[in-house]
Amino acid sequence: MRMQFARAAWKFLVAIKDALVLIAMLLFFAALYAALSARPNVATVGEGALLLDLNGVIVEQPATLGFLSMLTADENSVREYRLRDVIRAIDAAAKDDRVKAIVLDLSSFMGSGQTSLTAVGEALDRAKKSDKPIYAFANFYSDDSYQLAAHADEIWMDPMGGIAIAGPGGNRLYYKKLIEQIGVTAHIYRVGTYKSAVEPYMRADQSPEAKKASQALYSVLWDSWVDEVQKARPQAVIRPYANDPARFIKAAGGDFTKVATEQKLIDKIGDKIAFSRFVARKVGKDNKPSPDSFKSINYDSFLAAHPLEKSGKPIGVITVAGEIVGGKDEPGIAASGRISEQIYKALEKEEIKALVVRVDSPGGSAFASEEIRLALVDIKKAGIPIVISMGDVAASGGYWVAAAGDHIMAEPDTITGSIGVFAVLPSFEKLLGKWGVTADGVQTTPLSGEPDFAGGFSDDLDTILQSGVEHSYQNFLSLVGKARGKTNAQVDEIGQGRVWDGGTARQLGLIDSFGGMDDALAEAAKRAGLKEGEYYPKYLESTSAFQFLPLNGLPFGKAKQAPVTDMVGWIARQQKTIFAEALATARGLMAREDVQALCLECGGNWHQVKSGTPDLFMLLKSYSLSPAPR
Repeated sequence: MRMQFARAAWKFLVAIKDALVLIAMLLFFAALYAALSARPNVATVGEGALLLDLNGVIVEQPATLGFLSMLTADENSVREYRLRDVIRAIDAAAKDDRVKAIVLDLSSFMGSGQTSLTAVGEALDRAKKSDKPIYAFANFYSDDSYQLAAHADEIWMDPMGGIAIAGPGGNRLYYKKLIEQIGVTAHIYRVGTYKSAVEPYMRADQSPEAKKASQALYSVLWDSWVDEVQKARPQAVIRPYANDPARFIKAAGGDFTKVATEQKLIDKIGDKIAFSRFVARKVGKDNKPSPDSFKSINYDSFLAAHPLEKSGKPIGVITVAGEIVGGKDEPGIAASGRISEQIYKALEKEEIKALVVRVDSPGGSAFASEEIRLALVDIKKAGIPIVISMGDVAASGGYWVAAAGDHIMAEPDTITGSIGVFAVLPSFEKLLGKWGVTADGVQTTPLSGEPDFAGGFSDDLDTILQSGVEHSYQNFLSLVGKARGKTNAQVDEIGQGRVWDGGTARQLGLIDSFGGMDDALAEAAKRAGLKEGEYYPKYLESTSAFQFLPLNGLPFGKAKQAPVTDMVGWIARQQKTIFAEALATARGLMAREDVQALCLECGGNWHQVKSGTPDLFMLLKSYSLSPAPR
């Protein structure tokens, strides 16, 4: 009887194993077929309008798409569009006779950094100068989507939609009282009067110093946003509506479309079908059976039809995007091991004539930041000039890395500085004490059994940790001072963890000049003795282990975000943003394991899942519908 039961059990287990293997094979071949079917098709590019259906976010460097993520893509999967690809597609459209217009569908656009959006707007303006009309549509516009739409020749909005201009700023959550009630002790070690990343754990409100710094930064970013939108769309009434939206909306009887029209924020009211019919009259009607669709050019296929030019000498481009951490994680986070390895590989091949380091990071681990900086120092020792190009954010550890450059370039709205360090470690003696749990024992040295998370940190340990953080700060001051020709005292005056806008940073001597990626490449070429037309950018990026499959960068599963359709939906999205931020801050108390040169208050686009497709919930706290740091 026992033998019969064992045979039956064995057969059952084998059957389960075979079924799992079969399912895995079916999933693999289904994914392979989908990948081959979804790959960009250059042959399909014909005449029509280039459709930029920005269903997601624009980032400096998209996260690597994992195999599991492809199989599980759903409405919570967010597509990431590489900034330089979007700009390349628009610039190519300006020169391609097949492109009769550019259409921006911004209904599901979740935003980007202000500097990135400015760069896209400049590309749209170049296309307009090449007689390429631009038409924009969205159900509902917020700061980021409207910043792009303002560059269009005609802006359309759904009859049930609206426009909310929030501007930068807002409240942060503070957990001091909650932590005290729970019984958790947050041990905070920091240097920097303005280093407010730790304030949520030690205060119940924002410090006067942090508030002063935020007000100065937000004022610059807000003025810059208004100036850009007003220049692109002079007739729009921006400031009065943004300063008192309740008055305008109440006067219009709650009719958001009436407000948008009267304040000349939009040109036409119409649903998506009406908009499609309008575009079809301009560029031609598509032969597909879908009702009244216009001749459109697929973004991915158009991009594949216009690859990067590779004539001349290569100038290397390395990207430091996301929070800086140790290890070799894939793009989506700035892993120091992976980035330094790419730098050394370029050095060994002896191909590149200069190096541009594109930094879009709030910083992170001080150790990991130094690992990247040391790799760049070795590049300089080899006689290769280094130009730093700052994106939306290059603060704290991001600036630590930037200090290795021969020349630092940024945009006026770049968020930089935040020269300061901190460490946060929790202990639970109060919490455990509520349950009658205590700690006791014998020590042979003052550090025996430390850190004591159950009994609390000793005074000796607190002294050691604070001294270590102060030493890291002095190292930070020294490397910046050496790079920028300043004394430690001079750097300390503009340091202390304070965040600066790019314009002020230039006045303070933290950057050398204004400019984007093209300007940085030109500067690097000049330093390498190359003239215009004699160089091309060679992006130093790791290749996927599955590079024979067209997986990376594809919007697998074709998951599409549900668009924000009205003011209620926008408020609901903002609530999710705050909730996501609360969870991230709480998790940060335990997650970071070393001294941090990190600017949590800088906002930006680095809050990404380490592997796979970024999750909507994780991105919401970075891409709220406001264009400025949160």
